[in-house]
Formats: sequence, structure tokens, C-alpha cells
Amino acid sequence: MAVIAIYSMKGGVGKTTLAVNLAWASAALSRRRTLLWDLDAQAASSFILADGRRARDEARAVLERDVAPADVIVPSAIPLLDVLPADASLRALDSVFDGIDRKKRLMKLAGDLARHYDHVILDCPPGLGTASEQVIRGADLILLPMIPSLLSRRAYAEVRDHLDRHHKGGPPIFPVFNLVDRRRSAHRTAMEADPGCPAIPMASAVEEMAERRAPLGVYAPRSPAALAVAKLWTAIERKLA
Repeated sequence: MAVIAIYSMKGGVGKTTLAVNLAWASAALSRRRTLLWDLDAQAASSFILADGRRARDEARAVLERDVAPADVIVPSAIPLLDVLPADASLRALDSVFDGIDRKKRLMKLAGDLARHYDHVILDCPPGLGTASEQVIRGADLILLPMIPSLLSRRAYAEVRDHLDRHHKGGPPIFPVFNLVDRRRSAHRTAMEADPGCPAIPMASAVEEMAERRAPLGVYAPRSPAALAVAKLWTAIERKLA
């Protein structure tokens, strides 16, 4: 089993839509048993893929091992894709992990899921704290979406430097330009400076995901954004291999 974390220090970089679309690609394109584990208290991934489920503050109990993940996991409308939903109990996720005082709790829980899933995709909250340390220890690959801008690239450099200083031999980081608008000179300049970095275009179809309660590949599979996600997923599988 491989654990893929969609993580960024910054909010507003399209982390959730990317996580949902990649989970769809894992299940629909690669036919892998896939779990999207929503760790963000905003529960946007859960809203898209597990809409209609009533939040009962179970997400924190899973991390504290008071509730088994299997009791909370729900199937999505996509074959082979399940969701471990988030809820408001994750609002202070750093404090949750501080209270647990187990540095590898997330890794252990993910390992327990290995019998049931080929891929676990983590939709992580922004920030750099105890929760991100758990993610770093538990992930096989960290996908770091960033808008092609100076501030986002600076955040990426901070994460990379943090790994170099504190997590030698940790998981590789895979940067991805997201919400790319080629009409903006700053975006074009950033992409020209790093032509090998995958790029997912900004698109109105992506913005419809919450309204449609579905991944992009379900209702706009031939859109440029969906094709870019499929290409990115192929690159991810190569890295995992």
C-alpha cells in the first residue's frame, strides 16, 4: 500500500480538489482500492465524495483509537473509492496529536488499512506543526500543490528545507503547479523557470466539483484539467514504482 499526502503550508492552493481528483484517478484509471482520508476540519473532500453523511465528531476518535476506521469509512459513488470523512472534531489537529503523544500514530493507522486498500490519499490541513510531522512520517510521497507565484514557491522551499533538516531519508516531495492561469505573467514566469513541474490549469469545471458532488473525471473527463490530472497520476505511479 502507498500513502500519498496532498499537503501545503498555505491554504487556497487547490489542495482539496486535487486530492479528490487524484483519488478518482487511482480508483477509476488504475483500478486500485483507494481510500481518501480527509484530515481537514473543513471537510471539503468529505462534502464532495461523502455528501449526506452526518458528522458525529468521529474523525478525532479514529486518531485517538476510540473508534475503528472501518466504523467511520463510507463508500463513495465511485467504484473502489471509499472516504474516511473529516468533521469539526479535527479543528485543532495539532492539539489532537499533541494529546495522543504518539509520533507515528498516523503511520500506524495507515498501516492497519493496508489489508483493505492499495492507495491511501491524505487530504491534509495547511500549516507546519505536529499534524504535518505525522503526515511526513506516515507518507510514502508528499504531493505539494502550489500556485505559480513567489509566495507559493517560497512555501515549497520552506517545506523542502524542513525535510532536509529534520527528516533525512523522509518521503520525496513532488511539487505541482495548480490553478494555473497562463494569462497571468507571474504564472508564466514561474512555469518557465521550472518547465518540468506538472501543471493543472485553472478551470470553471474544477470549480463545479462542490456543486456536482463529483470528481472532475466523472462529468468532464476530456477537459484540459482532467487530462492534466490523469497525466499527473501517471507520473505519481512512476514515482511510487
